Amino acid sequence: MPRITRVVNIERCIGCQLCALACARVNRGTVSLDEAAVSVRPAGASASSYVVVLCRACPDPPCAQSCPTGALTPRKGGGVKLKKELCDSCGECVQACIVGAIHLDTPDRKPVFCIHCGACIEFCPHGVLVTERRETID
Repeated sequence: MPRITRVVNIERCIGCQLCALACARVNRGTVSLDEAAVSVRPAGASASSYVVVLCRACPDPPCAQSCPTGALTPRKGGGVKLKKELCDSCGECVQACIVGAIHLDTPDRKPVFCIHCGACIEFCPHGVLVTERRETID
């Protein structure tokens, strides 16, 4: 069964960004928050509450539907896979993502999104994120 990463205890988030740094290091080979597939943002005007933004593993992902080249394809269990060689860097997926969990990297301008690897979970000291198994929908 495929794994998905979910936010379960957002009230525990202190905004430390360790999840994002782990994501960038493991998946992109850098410690740049700009290259992470997970982001932590302040929730509203309060500096004491946060929102963790990552791919929600949509069963019928709008980002894949919007891709004119077929570079993004649905992943069994939810979310998407990227075929870089088909991507023309148009950014339609960024616009289509309903939670704002996709951005284009630099300098290639290819989509960056959570692949549900779980690296972020290992480095979150507060138990904000979990990995769950999801049955495939065929």
